[in-house]
Amino acid sequence: MKKLFSLIAVFAMLSFGAANYASAQEEMAADTTVEQTVDTNAVAEEAPAQVAEEETAPVLEEELVVEEKPVNQQIKEKFIEGGAGFMSFVLVALILGLSLAIERIIYLNLASTNTEKLLASIEDAMNSGGVEAAKDVCRNTRGPVASIFYQGLDRYDVNDSNALEIVEKTVIAYGSVQMGLLEKGLSWIGLFIALAPMLGFMGTVIGMIDAFDAIEVAGDIQPSLVAGGIKVALITTVSGLIVAMILQVFYNYIVAKIDSIVNDMEDASISMIDILTKYTKK
Repeated sequence: MKKLFSLIAVFAMLSFGAANYASAQEEMAADTTVEQTVDTNAVAEEAPAQVAEEETAPVLEEELVVEEKPVNQQIKEKFIEGGAGFMSFVLVALILGLSLAIERIIYLNLASTNTEKLLASIEDAMNSGGVEAAKDVCRNTRGPVASIFYQGLDRYDVNDSNALEIVEKTVIAYGSVQMGLLEKGLSWIGLFIALAPMLGFMGTVIGMIDAFDAIEVAGDIQPSLVAGGIKVALITTVSGLIVAMILQVFYNYIVAKIDSIVNDMEDASISMIDILTKYTKK
């Protein structure tokens, strides 16, 4: 009986130990499953975040990279936004004004003469060959100063006691003619300078009228309704002012060039009369 009780006790202890071992194994397996589940969920949560970051990063980079359009493309877009029909008048004013200004600049540069060199050549020619030789020098020299000298020498008569007075009057009269030729087309440039901003302001008024018409039709003030008209108004105004400023720069240069040539003409004419006076006294 004692052996039987001993066997039963041993068997009970082994069964209890096996049960404890099995429960311990189940708890370890459960903990491992929970950890794997947590890890899987964490990976699953991190994966979309990484994908979202990877997908967002290029988009942000693309948004940060702004394509710079060429200047001519930007000007073209603004020209169309300002109204191609109306902006054409501003463009025509710019083209015509620049054409006249460039023509005047070329003419004035060709009209510029080294008056000191010309006077020295005329004096040498008169001392060596007389008035006819001096006239040949003027005939072969371009510019208004040489033309004035030629007209004066052409009316010079050694035998006439009033020859110097006649030459002086001729130089003054023909100098006025040459001044008119130098200033030719200058009034048209001034017209386009005044006309360009006027066209711009007219565009402003038209744009504002369109904006108020849109408000009247909609019956409500909304930024989207008036933005288009105000944008047209501002673009036309800026365009007109830019055209006027560009033409004004050329206009001032031309006026300064004309004044310089006229001063040279007046100084050279006085020197020319002095040369004729010396030649008459010989």
